[in-house]
Amino acid sequence: MKPFNNIKTTFLDYDGTIHNSIKMYGPAFRKAYTYLVEQGYAKKRDWSDKEISYWLGFNPKEMWEKFMPELEESVREKASSIISEEMSSLTGKPCPKLYEGALETLEYLKAKGYRLVFISNCRISYKDYHSKIFNLGDYFDELVCSEEYNFSPKYEILRQIKGEYPEEMVIIGDRFHDIEAGKKNGIHTIGCSYGFPLEGELDKADLIIKDIRELRKYL
Repeated sequence: MKPFNNIKTTFLDYDGTIHNSIKMYGPAFRKAYTYLVEQGYAKKRDWSDKEISYWLGFNPKEMWEKFMPELEESVREKASSIISEEMSSLTGKPCPKLYEGALETLEYLKAKGYRLVFISNCRISYKDYHSKIFNLGDYFDELVCSEEYNFSPKYEILRQIKGEYPEEMVIIGDRFHDIEAGKKNGIHTIGCSYGFPLEGELDKADLIIKDIRELRKYL
């Protein structure tokens, strides 16, 4: 019997699961940090992509509260807006890059009859920008982002929306936020090791995949 053979609703994280977001987030993070250095809020230093990727998966509010909690909220908001604007800009910035096979996998899942829900710790402008570029509305029944829920934790957002969809369910993502959301809501979990997880973050997932195209084997 194929695993997850009774799944009807699939919740998918975006960054690190569908979108290889470090290509855009890295330069945006560095630009925001340069601003903080120039304004005297931080010491100059170089950041590797690996260091920066730790913050992928956090919503903006949570990220800045943990990254530089000593900053005044107005400064955090300014730095956060720099990241958001840089990532949303279409002119002279890195083009968003999806993982190979991502759209084909979404198309496959949609054709199989799954209800697909995009659930991301991102801003509305970011969601809308990517939806426009990749026509995400063609694949997803709903596009949900944390800003629409006042940057609540992903498990709380999932708790609020899951009643609108048929059981059984699975959530798919690359960070602890996704696995936590599934476990706290009593639904199946699939961890994506090809994204940006730290060691051990996906240990409690029901299944771990190394490529998004593997979903075609299990769903």
